[in-house]
Amino acid sequence: MYAMKEVVLTGLRANGELHLGSYLGAMLPMVALQKEHAGDRQINMFVPDLHSITTPIEYTELQSNILRNLKMFIAAGLDIADESTYLYRQSQISAHSELAWILDCFTYVGEASRMVEFKEKSERIGNDTVSVALFNYPVLMAADILLYGAVWVPVGEDQRQHIELTRDLAQRLNNKFGELLVVPHETSKQVEFAGRDQALRIRSLSNPEQKMSKSISDPRGTILLTDDPADAAKKVMSATTDSVGAIHYDFKTQPGISNLIQILAVLSDRPALEVAKEWEGKTSYGELKQAVADKLQAFLSEFQTKLANVDEAALNDKLASSEAAMRTVANETLLRVQTAVGLR
Repeated sequence: MYAMKEVVLTGLRANGELHLGSYLGAMLPMVALQKEHAGDRQINMFVPDLHSITTPIEYTELQSNILRNLKMFIAAGLDIADESTYLYRQSQISAHSELAWILDCFTYVGEASRMVEFKEKSERIGNDTVSVALFNYPVLMAADILLYGAVWVPVGEDQRQHIELTRDLAQRLNNKFGELLVVPHETSKQVEFAGRDQALRIRSLSNPEQKMSKSISDPRGTILLTDDPADAAKKVMSATTDSVGAIHYDFKTQPGISNLIQILAVLSDRPALEVAKEWEGKTSYGELKQAVADKLQAFLSEFQTKLANVDEAALNDKLASSEAAMRTVANETLLRVQTAVGLR
């Protein structure tokens, strides 16, 4: 029932173009997580492609997007040669869907209805067209976690409610049928394990009140990892700032300027407050923009060279071996639950 090592589980985005905010706020922390814990813990890095179709997407592009985004994680430093890291696609292991259905049968409509992320997304989409799958998303997420006995699931604040639902479901089944499932650690411990209370939030260059996001039609404000480096530098030079006239690191009063300092700091691998101190009180916004533009252009050039050199055959081999190993683990958990509820 229990893995030899503690299992850390995290998801690698399957669809949509990855941008600078994705890289700095999600990809680098995942790579750091692997470097810190690989060897002493089992690292499950999976592609949640079933979650990708809970809302309408370009379905014909999903497969190519999965491969492209996996390559980007490798270019960002993910080590697929590490033997304690497993890289697999959710849809390739049918136990995810099968366990989700059983968990559905023990999930109450009231507790599912309280999921904040569903409420927010359904309001944006429109209640008449929102899918049942979006409502059911947290139960499938619970299956993703419980199939592998994962105790550590480092997620953003918007997903922490789902971790609590996962814990509730595991405890509910354990109370009814005995020790079936490993219960993940509670939210406070998850936050401590991740080493940060909130994820880094990179803002749009054109509207620094919003986060950088490809889901918003914001070509001037979003730096895609596939952008031409020179074009990306131009976006920085035309970034929205303010009329204060002096540089201060304060997201409330100067979000545009503060966003540029934050980007410069992370790309320089330095603390934001340290970089901010060097620019404090200076009056040349253009000088700051140029420093960020130069650093960004150099970063994208190096990153895109690494991306072009990713070994696709090695990636496919890693997926095949990991999926075979994880299919065995997941099927064992599924069989145990199926037997408990009388399906086997």
